[in-house]
Amino acid sequence: MVLLHVLFEHAAGYALFAVKEVEDIGMLLPQVEQSVLNLGKFTSVIKLSAFFPFKSAQGALENINAVSEGVVHADLKLFLETNLPSGGKKKAMLGVSDAKLGAALQEELNLSIQTGGVVAEVIRGVRLHFHSLVKGLTAQAASKAQLGLGHSYSRAKVKFNVNRADNMIIQSIALLDQLDKDINTFSMRVREWYGYHFPELIKIVNDNSTYCKMAKLIGNRKELTEEMLEAIEEITMDSGKAQAILDASRSSMGMDISPIDLINIESFSSRVVSLTEYRQGLQEYLRSKMGQVAPNLAALIGEVVGARLISHAGSLTNLAKYPASTVQILGAEKALFRALKTRGNTPKYGLIFHSTFIGRAAAKNKGRISRYLANKCTIASRIDCFSEVPTSVFGDKLRDQVEERLAFYETGDAPRKNLDVMKEAVVQAGEVVAEIKRKLEKKEKKKKKREKRKLEALSTAEGDDEEEANGEAEENGDAIKKKKKKKQAAEEEPEEEEVLTNGVDEATPSKKKKKRKSDVVEAEPEADVTQAEKKKKKKKKKAEEEDA
Repeated sequence: MVLLHVLFEHAAGYALFAVKEVEDIGMLLPQVEQSVLNLGKFTSVIKLSAFFPFKSAQGALENINAVSEGVVHADLKLFLETNLPSGGKKKAMLGVSDAKLGAALQEELNLSIQTGGVVAEVIRGVRLHFHSLVKGLTAQAASKAQLGLGHSYSRAKVKFNVNRADNMIIQSIALLDQLDKDINTFSMRVREWYGYHFPELIKIVNDNSTYCKMAKLIGNRKELTEEMLEAIEEITMDSGKAQAILDASRSSMGMDISPIDLINIESFSSRVVSLTEYRQGLQEYLRSKMGQVAPNLAALIGEVVGARLISHAGSLTNLAKYPASTVQILGAEKALFRALKTRGNTPKYGLIFHSTFIGRAAAKNKGRISRYLANKCTIASRIDCFSEVPTSVFGDKLRDQVEERLAFYETGDAPRKNLDVMKEAVVQAGEVVAEIKRKLEKKEKKKKKREKRKLEALSTAEGDDEEEANGEAEENGDAIKKKKKKKQAAEEEPEEEEVLTNGVDEATPSKKKKKRKSDVVEAEPEADVTQAEKKKKKKKKKAEEEDA
């Protein structure tokens, strides 16, 4: 009797293999491990008991998602219940590669599960020779199934809501930090470069972006006049500084500079100014993005610090999974491990140190307020991650709680209870969510009305086109009928002339007259006259025939 069965999950389906009695110690020998690579030797140890192919790509994706999450799918449960032998003194042992899935199977089906050791070696061989062990499955078909399922699995994992994409926050905060470093480096280069010509400007103007703007505006200090005083005052926003710059330019100790050097300094200064303006725009973008993705975290701790926490954790979901103790020292991992190694004091705060609360607290209360703030940050991140409609109500309430705690440390005033604050927040959040939903419904109604109007306009336009086409067709029909009548009249006229000439002596042969467009146009008003002439001619014909 076979005591060990091995479950193998493939892109094509589930497979159950029966393993003949093997030794745990013997399987780990190098020569035995090499024999797994040989199909002939491997098939003498293992045999396919059952195979359950997936019916569709969607079914395969659902099963593989369940396996990756350690959940027993209904198809897998049915497959094992049908094909695993039941009864006997000893229970059949099932070998599984994933310990998480094995624990779920043990709880669901009450099986004895084995992972690692012999099972790992057997599954390694099954993975290598799977297409040869299953009848009707080729290596090409197996690889196609794996590729298709891999693509659909990755696509399902990558899918996210466009409006709540924390990836954009991670990229923008990284770019913001890089821009800060670059702008600082470039500004120092401009200061050093332009300082040769106008060294006194460095002491008067401290701000980097303002200094670059001034260097671009002034250019050659000898050309600086009182007419430029207003422009300098607009940049510096200080009339005293503007006058000081003007006075310093007249008595400067700087060296003279050539026009080509000035051109290069001005172009580089303009680049630094444009980078500074882009950084401001990027910060606004980050602020708006944080308001969409994590409004509560942004309201509690600020957009920049919140974005840094999300970036360090990897995503908002990862941050929501962290406990408060991890969030507290997030960003201070080196200091933590150094303290553990040297048995020193562990750090009290990491990235959350940049928030305003810790700076405002007294030295003895910094650790306490950082612990409290980390606790509130975890609550805010979880609300942001798992709420359907994002609002900043909870973030504002949590911020008020931190403020009250700071006041409690300083003055001793007892803060409100968390339960009361959260009840108020829930009521307010419900009202805000209802209002947001109402606005969304109004927008949808407006969109539907616009679509209906467009459809009605299109249908009326089509009806008008049809009427115009019918009218044109009727007009064309009338014109064709008129043309036919004219042709008949024109054909009858030369025939009558021929008859008359033949009746006399046939002295002169009749000549058919070709109709012109002008004749046709003139024939329309004289239709009644031609009909009377026709009648007269017919009477004459009859009289001539009777005489003959």
